[in-house]
Amino acid sequence: MDTEAQPTQRDRFSRPGTTPGTEGRSRFAFVSRVAEWLPGGRITLTLFACLAFLLLLNTFVVQPFQIPSGSMEQGLRIGDRVLVNKLAYRFGAEPRRGDVIVFDGTGYFGPGDYVKRVAGVGGDRVVCCDKEGRLQVNGRSVDETAFLYPGDTPSTVPFDVVVPAGRLFVLGDHRSDSSDSRDHLGSPGGGMIPVGDVIGRADWIAWPYAHWAHLTRPSAYARVPAAEQATGAGAHG
Repeated sequence: MDTEAQPTQRDRFSRPGTTPGTEGRSRFAFVSRVAEWLPGGRITLTLFACLAFLLLLNTFVVQPFQIPSGSMEQGLRIGDRVLVNKLAYRFGAEPRRGDVIVFDGTGYFGPGDYVKRVAGVGGDRVVCCDKEGRLQVNGRSVDETAFLYPGDTPSTVPFDVVVPAGRLFVLGDHRSDSSDSRDHLGSPGGGMIPVGDVIGRADWIAWPYAHWAHLTRPSAYARVPAAEQATGAGAHG
């Protein structure tokens, strides 16, 4: 006769001092007691839970920003609401040329948050302008016609800078109406934004609905060689 004890359903779920199934009922009872304590009951508790979720989402994942000026027209207009991806540059990723970023400009541009396009990253040489009046990064001319404000030139102020490691050279798309890295070249930091001050990448225009769009990296910047490659090419030239 087989006398080996066989575990029953009760054996698998029981713990000393508890009755199977009471843990879930205890949690449910706790939620019920909290709901009874709050004015408005379960509706108020649900609203608190939703607010807590939105707060966590806003703090760590995505945050809406309103565009206050015309410095990024015609892509971003005054009053547009953009959704900023705060995870875009976490886990080792860093801003890339062509990204539209939101950053804290305190100590560099002035107190407040700013939205600009990354024209150069650490190690890049950014020059304006080449013989055809175009922006040049690491020796490659950048065709900005897809996003530059109609009638604007890449810059009326000439510059030739090398971006320090861990910094960004940023420009507004509406160059004639943008205060950006060009205007702070003589300031502390040379108008270069620390990567650590970047809040996130603007990925979507969420409002108004008629202007809804996904913001993508222009192909013109994607073709720019890395600073090391540009240096290497020059050394062999």
